[in-house]
Amino acid sequence: MDDVAPLFTRSDGEYVFARWGRPIVPVVFGVDDATLAVFKGAIEAVVSLAGHKMDETDAELGANLMMFFCQSWDELLEVPHLDKMLPELATLVGRLKQADANQYRIFRFDDAGAVQAAFVFLRMDDQMAQAPADALALSQAVQVILLWSDTAFSEMPPLAMINDQVTLRPEIADVIRAAYDPVMPVSAHDPSHALRIGARLS
Repeated sequence: MDDVAPLFTRSDGEYVFARWGRPIVPVVFGVDDATLAVFKGAIEAVVSLAGHKMDETDAELGANLMMFFCQSWDELLEVPHLDKMLPELATLVGRLKQADANQYRIFRFDDAGAVQAAFVFLRMDDQMAQAPADALALSQAVQVILLWSDTAFSEMPPLAMINDQVTLRPEIADVIRAAYDPVMPVSAHDPSHALRIGARLS
């Protein structure tokens, strides 16, 4: 990969990078046990790739990676206590309905700028319903392991078909590994950070 910067340069031109600063504790709502196992397996695989850690519980939040599946965005308004964690929930639901969106992610950060928590919302429209569970799970796991640009995967998705199997694109896997190098910062706003990642790509 010649240029890492576009992966973390937002549509407004600002360079923003962040990785998780604590073990990831996932919980998935609105799916059956089989789908839950697929998602947790995908998250474990991406966390392992990054050289990061998972845990059974987060001392502050209980779970810090929360994934919600729904048929309509209005269902989120009925999730107990979700509006307390996300005071902007009602406004967000209105925006998602207006945009006819089928997915959305919210990140929370600690004082060092590292990812502290993430909320993933997936509305199972026709497009989502047709995606294989393993591909959907891997895609979402990749998109929460780092704070990517809002345009990072608009032209090229993070996954590819290799030997008839859905897998993470090797160059994206390399970026994830490099971003979690222990000597790299947990957050960055200077584009020179992308050069440091680029220097670590295999």
